[in-house]
This record gives sequence, C-alpha cells and structure tokens, in this order.
Amino acid sequence: MGPCQPVGHNFPRKQQGKDLRSFKELWFQKFDWLEYSVEKDAAYCFCCYFFKQPRSDKLGIDAFTKTGFSNRKKAINHNNARRHCEDLKNQRQSVSHIFSSHSREMEIAYRARVTAILCVIRFLLLQGLAFRGHDESSSSTNRGNFLEMLNWYGTEVESVGRVIKKNAPGNNQMTSPQIQKELVRACAEETTRAIIDEIGNNHFSILLDESRDKSIKEQMTVIVRFVNKQGQVIERFFAVEHVVDTSAISLKTALDGLFARCEGNLINGLKTLILNENPFAFYVHCFAHQLQLVVVSVARSILAISDFFSYVTMIVNIVGASCKRRDALLQKHHDKIVEKLEREQRGMASGLIQRMESFEFIFILHLMIKVLGLTNDLSNALQQKDQNIVNAMGLIVTGIFLEEGKSFCVAMSVSIPNMKDSIPVRGRSRRGGQLVTYYHHYHAEIFIAVIDLLNAEMNNRFSETSTELLRCIVCLDPRNSFSKFDHGMLVRLAQIYSDDFSTSDYLILKEQLRIYIHDVRRNSDFSSCHDLASLAVKMVQSDKHLTFPLVYHLIELALILPVATTIVERAFSAMNIIKTDLRNKIGDEWLNNMMVCYIEQEMFAKIDEETILQCFQNMRNRKIQLHPHSH
Repeated sequence: MGPCQPVGHNFPRKQQGKDLRSFKELWFQKFDWLEYSVEKDAAYCFCCYFFKQPRSDKLGIDAFTKTGFSNRKKAINHNNARRHCEDLKNQRQSVSHIFSSHSREMEIAYRARVTAILCVIRFLLLQGLAFRGHDESSSSTNRGNFLEMLNWYGTEVESVGRVIKKNAPGNNQMTSPQIQKELVRACAEETTRAIIDEIGNNHFSILLDESRDKSIKEQMTVIVRFVNKQGQVIERFFAVEHVVDTSAISLKTALDGLFARCEGNLINGLKTLILNENPFAFYVHCFAHQLQLVVVSVARSILAISDFFSYVTMIVNIVGASCKRRDALLQKHHDKIVEKLEREQRGMASGLIQRMESFEFIFILHLMIKVLGLTNDLSNALQQKDQNIVNAMGLIVTGIFLEEGKSFCVAMSVSIPNMKDSIPVRGRSRRGGQLVTYYHHYHAEIFIAVIDLLNAEMNNRFSETSTELLRCIVCLDPRNSFSKFDHGMLVRLAQIYSDDFSTSDYLILKEQLRIYIHDVRRNSDFSSCHDLASLAVKMVQSDKHLTFPLVYHLIELALILPVATTIVERAFSAMNIIKTDLRNKIGDEWLNNMMVCYIEQEMFAKIDEETILQCFQNMRNRKIQLHPHSH
C-alpha cells in the first residue's frame, strides 16, 4: 500500500529553538520514502521499516522505525535500506535473482538453453511422439526421445552444445519431467489463446462427442466452429476433458468446468449461455450418425439382410483371429477363381442349377451393395470438412432418398438388368405324380421392402430438417441464381434469433434483403457461388458483408450450425496416436496439452518462441528471469 502520507492533515507546530516549526506536506512529494504518524506527530522511513540496518553504537537504530523523529539531522543515514527496498520491488533484483545470476552472460546462456529445449519439444508435439524413455539413466543406451534428441541437437549445433548438459549449471539443466510438462503446457495455453483471439466476438457453436481412451477412461472432445474474418468456416479443437459418464448432466458439468478454467470474454459468455439455458442455442444431431442409424435399422428389419451381416461378422471374427485361417481362406478363394477361369475356358455350362439355387443370396448381396453404395456417397458428402447445413439439407431433403423415393426404386430396378422379367428362380412342383423342376420369374418383394424401409427411416431420423429453423436457412442457398430465396422466411429467421436482432433491425433487414437479392443476382461474381460457404467468402472479398451486415449475420448464423462430428472423430484418431497401449498412463492434463498442439498444428506453428517462453516464465518464480525480447 506504500508509505502512510496523510495529505491534507493540519500538522501541529512545535517549538524548536527560537522558532515554531511543523511538518510540511510538500516533503511527501520530495521524499517518496517518508511516512508521518498523526498520533505521535513524528516522521518515519518506509524503507527502514523493512530493511533497518544494525549499527554497533546503537545510534539512531529506532529513529526511523519505532520512536520516529522530528529532526532529520539526528537520524541515521538510510541509503542502504532504501536500495534494498527498491531491489525488492524490482523482480530482476530479487534475492533469488541476485543469488543465481550476477551477469548478463548467464541469462543469455539460459535463454539459449531453454530455446533449444523448446525446439525439441515442439518437434515431438507436432509428431505426436513420446517424451520419456523406459530408462533415462546416464548409462542407458536409449534415454527416450526428448533426451536423445536434445543430445543430438547439442552435438550437431555448437551453440546449443555450449549451454546444455555438462556446460549448464547442475541446478539449471532444464531437462526434468516437470520442466517438460510446463513447457508443453505453455505451448497448449498459447495455442488455445490464439484460437480464442481468432474467434474474437463472433458467434460460434460447440461440437461434443465422447470416446474411451487406451486406459479405459471416457474422454469428451470439445470443438468450436465459427466464421473467421475472411468468411471461412473454421473448426478448431479446443480441449479434451475426462468425464465420469456420458449422461447429459455429466457432460454439461464437465463443459462448465472446462470453460470456467479458461480466460477471456468468449469463455465467460459461453458459460453464461449454458448456465442460463439460452433458448437461442440450437441443437443439431450429427447427420452422418443419423444416416448410419438408418442403414443399421434397415439391415436389422429384414431377416435375409440381417443374416447376411451376421454371417459376415462371424467369418471376419473367426478368420481374423488366426493367421492360418486367414491364409487358408485366401488360398480357397484363389483356388475357386482359378477353377472358374478354367471352366470358362473349357466352355462348361454345368453349375447353372447351383448358381440359381444361390440366387437369393446373390440378389441380397447385390441389393446391399447398391443401397450401401448410395448411402456411402451421401455419408462421404455429409462428412466433408467444409460441409454446411444448407448443403446437408439439400442432400437429404431433395436427394433420392426422401422426396424421390419412387424414382430411386426405378433407378435401382434399371440398374439390375431385367430384374423383374429375366431372372429365373428354381422351384419344384408335382406334375402327373412326379416331382418336376421348373423356373419362374423372381419378384422383387425384398427389394421393394428395403426401399420402403429406407425411405421411412430417413424421414423418421431426419425429422429435424423439417423444423422451421432449417427451412428458413435453406432460403440463403445461392445455387441456381438464389432460386430458393424467400424474403419472408429470412425475416422469420431473424425473429428466431431475436437476441441478435432488435426491432429496428427487422425494418432495416427487410430493406437490405430486397436490395441484396437484386444486387447478387445481377452480379456475375456471385454466379460461381455453389454453396453457403463460398457465398460468405465472396461477400467478404467484395465488401458486401459491410454493405449488407444484417444479411451477412444471417449467413454466419447458418454456417456455424454443424452438420457432422467428423472433426471430432479425427480428434479421437489423434488421441489413439498420442495415448497408446504403451503410453496408457498419460494424465488428463498432459493428454489435453499434447492433443491441442498435435491437432492444431497450423495454429501452434504460428506462435513464436518468445511468446511461449514468457508464458513459461510467468508460471512460477524462476531462478533466472528473462527480459522479453522486442519483436
């Protein structure tokens, strides 16, 4: 709080010699160390109170600290105490700093050492490699990636070799596991901070999913999706958080805890949003996952198809469990192919009956290949990295599965040549008391049943696409010269997001929409926009986002709605690379820090070393303090 200096006090006058004298308030400005006691009408020294210097003659020891003084000439010289006080306020002149670093050369060596270690750590993080070795003792032939690479670095680069290992102070090697984890933490914190700065004040959505890691712990991955300043849709890995279970309450509690530990207006706003159950935070289930559930439901509903997949599963499990079985199956398959080729060469027509007996199985197989092939195309499209809600709805609502189910059936019928007219199936009946083999045309009851089930499941699973919110968003689609544009529906979209648009904004938006659609339809630059994402980029490039800010805000709100959790699945793949069976003891914080740097390599690579070093230095009091380098 500093020295006690009662400004404005009426200082009493005392007889000193022939004159009446008093304390002067002006002295506070002249002597920053000066204190005054109103009760004792005496002056003291703020510096001497902390650093009183002992003297053998006992002269004036307590004048500045206990008894006070009214005549400074009788007090001791306190320059040493003042110097010590200034050193205390200056961290670089603290006792620990003076004790360990008396020269600029030691600080330079320290910076070079920490920078070299940081370079090794950055390489290991970007490659997702382990740090520690099984045996890190000096006698070990392989001390782990970190120590071995640092040793190689010092051998190859002379300037690094001069500041590490035996050339570094014994108590300042900077190679301990704790230092490694603190540097990795600094890398992760700066990467996360860069992501928060990139989002800024923009709206964003959160993608959540859970998966078990190699130590059988449930991990929740958090991804943020937003539109950057260039109009591009960006999805960034934010964190991985251990959760006890996957119930809604547990996930929400874990998410609250995660953002409570973070800093910045973004996080505070998100926490408030979740805690208050904001009605403008819309939920979208992963479209790709819903499509998967459709296929699974259809497969289970038809006995022949269900049996087919059961047999396939059993074969894969039995054969995959043994190398000998696998080799035997491959050899059997090879022999059959060779046998069929030899038959064709000899022109043999035998085996027709056997092929017809197995036609139903072949038909089911052919049908599933066709159905799964088409759903696979849709699945791949939904999982594209730059997919958005408008494109996804176009694939599902106007695709071949829902509104054109009949044409889908026709297309399937044509794709299997003459399926209803020229596919004979062997049957048996009695004629004249004898059992006679005959052939009849196969009817596609199974085929029709599969298509009906597929359409029904698609309509059921994708019921979200008929909600008012998504139907309004479709009106922003720029394809076919903005053919789906609907002025009223887009105004309604703004009303749904009423927290973002005021009453006056509605009036302005109506006029902006009218001018906007006229402008973009006659502008040839927008004719190349094939989806909502390219429209947003084009608007930023042409400064239309400044001309039509409310319209662009609607586009942003539509783009941040997620379509699929593909990026979350990629994060789980990264988790399996970092936390393997041999590295299953990685702690939660260590795992999160490594995943942030590994997944967000682009952001991590942009962060300069000085920023990371200063973050590392500020984590706790170091023996050596680094001057921030000017950029």
